[in-house]
Amino acid sequence: MEKIKAKHVRRSQKDYSMSFKMQVVQEVECGALSIRGALRKYGIQGNATVNTWLRKYGTFDWENRPPSTMSKSQEQKLMELEQKVKLLEKQKAFLERQVETADKKAIIFDMMISLAEKEYNIPIRKKCSPEQSIVTEKKLKRR
Repeated sequence: MEKIKAKHVRRSQKDYSMSFKMQVVQEVECGALSIRGALRKYGIQGNATVNTWLRKYGTFDWENRPPSTMSKSQEQKLMELEQKVKLLEKQKAFLERQVETADKKAIIFDMMISLAEKEYNIPIRKKCSPEQSIVTEKKLKRR
């Protein structure tokens, strides 16, 4: 007795005719079959194949589908809010460190300018009288 081995033939999207695809899509959309039912009934190998056909050839608008109607429990909402609070606390700490670093840099730059002015005896900072600053502000407002 010879044993006959059934070969598993891998199929691609091109192996199915357009009319076959449309028939499967129509049966799934009208509710006669589920996606898994269509896979079993017609021997379609890929799990995502029917989903792909539904997106391409179906009547449902996949781009503008409504959000999930499942409501979240109080515990889920509380957990999400706690996660948001933790994230915001991390962001706040990070920004506070950045502000502290920026303040230190400003102090250091100010000290460097003071040292350079003393060392080289040159005025680096622009010293303007209050009257000049008022005139400058008026010019900027005109523009």
